[in-house]
Amino acid sequence: MFSKSRINEPGQKTGDDTAAATPPADATSKPSAPEFKPSAPKAKPPASTLSSDLLIKGNVKTTGDILIEGTIEGDIRAHLLTIGEGATVKGECIADDVVVNGRVIGRVRGLKVRLTSTARVEGDIIHKTIAIESGAHFEGSVQRQEEPLQTASAKPVPTGKPAEKS
Repeated sequence: MFSKSRINEPGQKTGDDTAAATPPADATSKPSAPEFKPSAPKAKPPASTLSSDLLIKGNVKTTGDILIEGTIEGDIRAHLLTIGEGATVKGECIADDVVVNGRVIGRVRGLKVRLTSTARVEGDIIHKTIAIESGAHFEGSVQRQEEPLQTASAKPVPTGKPAEKS
């Protein structure tokens, strides 16, 4: 005989005819799929640190960040590569961001490359953007490319026809 009014329920507007037509979700109605609940973004894991007493002979590859304080004889590939002041890398360094505080003997490839005042680089640098602080030592060539992380074999080959002789 008596019916409960929906006017005072949370989320309902007074005078809203469409809200009255749809029944509220309660424990008896089960959704077919779980609802999307936004959560806080996952915290970025800290950079992996290779300590100053560590010597690695071989290649190092990660999709994360890496801080080198020791010596690596091999190529390094990472997202953010930081080479500490006392570190030495003998090989190619490839990363989205490369910060050199120590010594690199080999090619450096990165979207953003930064040589600090304590950097010592002997090799070519292929970059999209570069910053070289006063006091950095650098021997090699610098080349700007739109896609510096691609290898030389992945470069597009020119499709222009050779000029014909008349």
